[in-house]
Amino acid sequence: MNKTPRTRDLVLVLGDQLNADSSAFDTFDPTTDAVWMAEVKEESTHVWSHKARTAVFLAAMRHFRDRLRSQGYRVEYRELTDPTNRGSLAAELKRAVKAVQPLRLIVVEPGDFRVLESLQEAAKSLGLPLDVRTDRHFFSTRADFDAHAAGRKQLRLEFFYRELRKRTGVLMADGEPVGGEWNFDIENRGSFGKGGPGEVPECLSFPPDAVTREVLAMIGEQFADHPGSLGHFDWPVTPADAELALADFIEHRLPLFGQYQDAMWTAQPYLYHSRLSASLNLKLIDPRRVVAAAEEAYRNGHAPLPAVEGFIRQILGWREYVRGVYWRFMPEYLTRNALNATAPLPGFFWTADTDLNCLRHALGQTLEYGYAHHIQRLMVTGLFCLLLGVEPRQVHEWYLAVYVDAVEWVEVPNVVGMSQFADGGVMASKPYVASGKYVQRMSNYCTGCRYDPAKSTGERACPFTTLYWDFLMRHEALLAANPRTVMQVRNLNRMKTDEKKAIRDAAGRVRLKMAE
Repeated sequence: MNKTPRTRDLVLVLGDQLNADSSAFDTFDPTTDAVWMAEVKEESTHVWSHKARTAVFLAAMRHFRDRLRSQGYRVEYRELTDPTNRGSLAAELKRAVKAVQPLRLIVVEPGDFRVLESLQEAAKSLGLPLDVRTDRHFFSTRADFDAHAAGRKQLRLEFFYRELRKRTGVLMADGEPVGGEWNFDIENRGSFGKGGPGEVPECLSFPPDAVTREVLAMIGEQFADHPGSLGHFDWPVTPADAELALADFIEHRLPLFGQYQDAMWTAQPYLYHSRLSASLNLKLIDPRRVVAAAEEAYRNGHAPLPAVEGFIRQILGWREYVRGVYWRFMPEYLTRNALNATAPLPGFFWTADTDLNCLRHALGQTLEYGYAHHIQRLMVTGLFCLLLGVEPRQVHEWYLAVYVDAVEWVEVPNVVGMSQFADGGVMASKPYVASGKYVQRMSNYCTGCRYDPAKSTGERACPFTTLYWDFLMRHEALLAANPRTVMQVRNLNRMKTDEKKAIRDAAGRVRLKMAE
């Protein structure tokens, strides 16, 4: 009897690497090689993942598996409910290697330091070479960012973004930025006013097909105690879906995206946002395709330059930048706590059971949809954690758990650096702190709330406003030395001593309440 020949290469495909043009497949030969994919509980339990987050990953993975198999690829796939599933990527990889007996393992750079380390240790224990290949999904490489960062004490988005604009030619003309400015952020800070957003074009919906419905049913059983709902699940889980979602955004919402990208409104989870972040992060769609479609919308007169530039900056700029920060400083970056914040995360972050309207709406939306846009994350939930002084690691774990687009390389810098200023200013030029008046200006969340954003003490004092002034007092020396926050400290210094004491006492009561 002829012995089955050993597999040459086993290509490892992770849940956020679902692009068929991946460098992992550059040398793939269907006659000698195989693909390995595994659903494991560890990836949903190392943080207490939202049901919809797990569903997006697993539904997209199964669709990718089926696509590969239809093209003649051999795919070794382990479903989560398989009775022999060992529960972790490393353990499942070892089982697969024993069965397949490959000569080499290949993987594209993972998006999570923990996963990379786990796979490297597994490969070493198996005595197999692990070929970790460059991720071509991004405009830049980790080496590109390291070269940019060399010798810099601070790493600002603006400078890296300009480098990438010049290199790619996006929104450039004769070596200069189109419109004469590198960014139009100042024009992209509109609110809806008392009249509200009016009729906002609904996002294209993707009702679950048979494969996705099977995933949803399984998650409902296997992760019944996990946070969040599956009732609104309609996310793109295939490249074709992602293309349709892009076209829908460009046609119906991009023209007003810039003006209203920071605005918030009750019962309007998406407004003018694209809903493409999960598709991008799972690599269902290439960022070059997204940026090109947005740029074309400007070139053909469909969308104004401030809207297009603002959207492109999030992808060509921010997305590339945070990935560079993550890989330059991990794993130490995750332990940073420059402001010495030690408070526990309030329990209502998992339930939305709070009498603060803004938090109830932002958290309730997060739990219902697995989604909140960047200002809801930065200036509502993130701001509250920063002002309260929540330990950054707890804030990070919550954000990683609850959003469908959460992959660690993008989430950690956004939380540790941008939102919580725990890196001491590597990313952000200042702590992004504001009182409840900011939330009132950018939303209707304060309407009907029992708290008054103009008050820092008294029965109706807004906890955001109380904690804002308390934060300035606690970190006065740091903020006074920063040109971008010195004005806030001057406003603080106009307060009388008894006013400051009253605020400190009120802040103490808020902290006690939040810890209950």
